[in-house]
Amino acid sequence: MKGEPLFVRFKTTLLVFMAVLLSGCATTGDYQDPRDPIEGFNRSVYSFNEGLDNMLMKPLARGYKAITPAPVDTGISNFFSNLADVGSAINNLLQFKLERAVSDVGRVLVNSTIGLLGFIDVASNMNMQKYGEDFGQTLGAWGMDPGPYIVLPFFGPSSGRDTVGLVVDWYTDPVAYVDSTRWRNSLIGLRAIDTRADLLSASRVLEEAALDPYEFQRDAYLQKRRNDVYDGAPPPEPLDEPYD
Repeated sequence: MKGEPLFVRFKTTLLVFMAVLLSGCATTGDYQDPRDPIEGFNRSVYSFNEGLDNMLMKPLARGYKAITPAPVDTGISNFFSNLADVGSAINNLLQFKLERAVSDVGRVLVNSTIGLLGFIDVASNMNMQKYGEDFGQTLGAWGMDPGPYIVLPFFGPSSGRDTVGLVVDWYTDPVAYVDSTRWRNSLIGLRAIDTRADLLSASRVLEEAALDPYEFQRDAYLQKRRNDVYDGAPPPEPLDEPYD
């Protein structure tokens, strides 16, 4: 049935989100980070994701990197990056950032035509900036608080706000509208492996540098998302309040 994988995927995400809200009392240690009120739950999911990554995603990513010529790998990453610009344009429009929305649309048009469906990033060579907006950022721009830090199964770091955004982002993803279930799932799988392959060096640095990889990933994610919402210029944050 067309759309069934989409329904199952996001029903699971929403159920996880509800479980997170109902599990808000779970904590670990003496210090409770106000941004992470369900740290015990999150650490359990983090461990599950790490196990899945070590057993499945990392070996697949390494194999993909080993057999895929660098120009092809770059082209595939460019292709999915071009698709992501569609959602970015919509979210810039929703945030009333009209110049950025026009730039995003321009990138899609240029890369989809001159760039051969996005496999060549012509737009960046023409100094057309990439913004990468998503609906979680849009909700933040509209004034919605981030809510609790959440680690989602399979998806990884998130927040209450970004979990809602994740659902909406699927409906602005061109891949969601591929008619063939087989092709749609193949594209989703290829994108996941390509993304993981691009992060192999970053995960190695994390493993070697961080005393507590969970805390390092949490702090880096929350800081990045705060910067994303404020376009790289966040206001000073009170020490006794969660990140926006």
